[in-house]
Amino acid sequence: MQSQGVSSHYWQGRPIWAEIDLDALANNVRLLKSQANGAALLAVVKANAYGHGAVAVARTALAAGADRLGVICVDEGEQLRRAGVTVPILVMGHTSSSAAQHLADLSLTPTVVSSEMALALARVASERGIEMPVHLKVDTGLNRYGLSPSEAADLGRWLRDLAGIRVEGLFTHFASADEGDKSYMVEQHRLFLSVAEQLNWVPIRHVSNTATLLGMPDMSLEMVRPGLGIYGCYPSNHVKRSLPLRPVLSLKGRVARLTSLASGESVSYGHTWTAPRRSLIGLVTCGYADGLPRALSNRGSVLVRGQRAPIVGRVCMDMCMVDLSDIPDVAVDDEVVIIGRQGEEEISADELAELCGTISYEILCGISARVPRLYLRQGRIVSKQTLVLELQDEVAANVPEGVLAEGPSPGGA
Repeated sequence: MQSQGVSSHYWQGRPIWAEIDLDALANNVRLLKSQANGAALLAVVKANAYGHGAVAVARTALAAGADRLGVICVDEGEQLRRAGVTVPILVMGHTSSSAAQHLADLSLTPTVVSSEMALALARVASERGIEMPVHLKVDTGLNRYGLSPSEAADLGRWLRDLAGIRVEGLFTHFASADEGDKSYMVEQHRLFLSVAEQLNWVPIRHVSNTATLLGMPDMSLEMVRPGLGIYGCYPSNHVKRSLPLRPVLSLKGRVARLTSLASGESVSYGHTWTAPRRSLIGLVTCGYADGLPRALSNRGSVLVRGQRAPIVGRVCMDMCMVDLSDIPDVAVDDEVVIIGRQGEEEISADELAELCGTISYEILCGISARVPRLYLRQGRIVSKQTLVLELQDEVAANVPEGVLAEGPSPGGA
């Protein structure tokens, strides 16, 4: 008897896939927006929406009430524009001044941290007779990207009189919002507000990531920008579980082959695991090139028939092996759950992250493009995407009018 679950029989492609629960995603967006004290919500969909698929996530988030989208680079913004997304998209990371024309072509909102970038944008705006919105980033202590408080205030005042440029937003990023001690975050917030007071004509201020929104919703200001929470994960154990977020992604496969080993035989490269008894070994076609960290070698587990099966031997580039000796009636094609729930058991991205000494963000973002994505509503596939199959249009069916264009993006992108 094959293990139960809708996934085990309705996907006939490569026997490793990610299921993206669009209902859970929409639920998370609605919950997070309800926490924001009336602020607008910018859904962060950088890094292929944390491995979930940027286009499908963007469409679903917008349908659930997100107002804007956030990416890290121009290419990510262009991908969304090519998919017909028309809402404002903030490019939160560094962009070269040489990209000013392209930003205008795509109607993207850049983050500006230099007069050089501002002048390049102003020249383009003048040539086209348009006004370009920009956001200023204040580095209040993360010491990563942005301007010091005094530099940000000076640049903001200068930009106010620069023709063709409209400073629409001002933001910062907290360094320790997901830690128990909030004193550093509070100081960053104070520094940010001191800049905002000097630039009090800027209409949108935003500082709240998922951790801040969950733990300190009074910091929501005019806009919040959750990332990880949209995908149903909490940033750390120090963050309040003030909302019942639901995990969006499951990573699944099938038992591709069964091999019986005698006591003393080994598995995979380097002979790092030796069978202590006669053992039944299952092959799973998921390896570190798919996003299964090699650090899980001889440490992690998967779920088969509702039971945990340990990963044995080294995780390979394209596959791994699991010990199925204690699971009765296991068979080729049985469903394997790498991330997600099966029966009463669950393996979370947080669990894998802890075993690997990292964070759930890295686990999710590490799921590679060659892993098929299946998009589900009410347990049914409504769209799928693989390396050779473009995202189908069903995901866009419930997006409100005005956030998707029918044709190519602005500028013919």
